[in-house]
Amino acid sequence: MSDRVKIGITINGAPHEGEAPARMLLVDYIRDVVGLKGTRYGCDTSNCGSCTIVMDGKSAKSCTFLAVQAHGRELTTIEGLAEGSELHPLQAAFQEAHALQCGFCTSGMVMSAHALLSQNSDPSPDEIREGIIGNLCRCTGYVPVIEAVQLAARRLDPKGGNP
Repeated sequence: MSDRVKIGITINGAPHEGEAPARMLLVDYIRDVVGLKGTRYGCDTSNCGSCTIVMDGKSAKSCTFLAVQAHGRELTTIEGLAEGSELHPLQAAFQEAHALQCGFCTSGMVMSAHALLSQNSDPSPDEIREGIIGNLCRCTGYVPVIEAVQLAARRLDPKGGNP
């Protein structure tokens, strides 16, 4: 009996079909099979949030899912936000607000913020803190991150509707 399972996942709008070992983590599938390296390993315990992606519109830690559990689902990784060389407003805001230093946590932090802004176009600082609670940053602190999310929210929806 083979321990490989057929799966089909939509990642950043593109279908990906193939096989994966039954016990392969989603983060490994994204990085090693699909070749998208922006989703990172951090702690191997789901505490740091570096592996955060958006799955079916909600943030998810890809180190806590098996690839087979993502079958039939829609995923967005950090690579799926930019349009060509044009940064997504959230990515640009992180850069402008100096909400990154070493960059290791950045993709997970941005993806958590992206999921938050898709559900709440004008979050308060406390709502932003709650939205990124599963992401750890050891370099910048969180004030620039909150400022970046607020800046992106204004740019994405200057009149207060949905992004």
